[in-house]
Amino acid sequence: MQIFSTFEHSIYLELVITAIEEMGIRSENILAVPLINRMQERKLLDTLHRADGFSLFDKAAAIGTAFSVIGTSIGFALEWGPIFWGLIYGAIGFMIGFIIDYILNKVVYKRKRVSRGKYAEVILVINCPDDLVERVEGLLWDHLALGVAKLKM
Repeated sequence: MQIFSTFEHSIYLELVITAIEEMGIRSENILAVPLINRMQERKLLDTLHRADGFSLFDKAAAIGTAFSVIGTSIGFALEWGPIFWGLIYGAIGFMIGFIIDYILNKVVYKRKRVSRGKYAEVILVINCPDDLVERVEGLLWDHLALGVAKLKM
């Protein structure tokens, strides 16, 4: 039977490999594969088929709406009227909101996106006899595996 598990690269990975070898499973039946995590920066604009939850449009639309209301109110006293001044102030507010969101996403949240969450860094594949499967699986969970799967050969 094959057992697959994912780990963060830590001392627990080394400990579990040593414990599995002490159980009687030879090192030729253990495979540890390091993963290359995504280093690509997130895209700022979402498409129809790919959205990651970050949007530059939300704050821009809210600030644009607020500025539009203010511009419309002021426009009653100005020469061009409330419609033109509402559109002008709405566009200015939208640009300000977009710039604020862009700066926040590029500078402030950039560091937080990288460090958030746990990442699987190593896949551990173990070929073991059927009588040791439960013990090996328990050992993997005890050594903080992020996930475990079994595959009957």
